[in-house]
Amino acid sequence: MDSEINPILLSSFVGALFLFGKDNLGKIEEIEINGLDVDMIIVYKYNLILIVIMSKDFIKQDYRGEAEKALDMFYSSYVNEINNFKTSINISIFNEFKKILYIQIRDYFEILKDKERDAQRDFGFFTQALKQLRNGQNTN
Repeated sequence: MDSEINPILLSSFVGALFLFGKDNLGKIEEIEINGLDVDMIIVYKYNLILIVIMSKDFIKQDYRGEAEKALDMFYSSYVNEINNFKTSINISIFNEFKKILYIQIRDYFEILKDKERDAQRDFGFFTQALKQLRNGQNTN
C-alpha cells in the first residue's frame, strides 16, 4: 500500500530472482529479504506470486501463512480467469479482491494486537497464582 514503492522495479526485481532460481536453484517457493527499514517475503503458489513488504516496526507472526492464505483466496476466486489467461487481460477484473485482501490484512493486525494484549497479561505460572490470591484461595 506504500505509494513510494515502484511496482515496475519491484516486479522486475522479483521476476529476475525467480528466473535466477529457475535456471540455477530449481523452483523457488519463498524468498525472504530483510532490509534496514522493511522486511519482504515473496511467496509463490499456483503460478502466482505474492509480495509482502512490511515495516521493521510491525510485529510479524506467520505472515508467510497469511500470504499463502491470500494466494489461496485469490486463486479460488479467479481460477477460471487464471486458467483462461490471455496475453492481454483487463486487470480491473481483480479489483474486488483488493477489498478481500484489505479485510485479511486488517484481521491479521487485530489478531496480533489481541495476542500482544494477552502476552502482556500472562505471567506464566504466576498468572494462576495471582488469580488464586485474588479469589482468596490458599496457594500452599
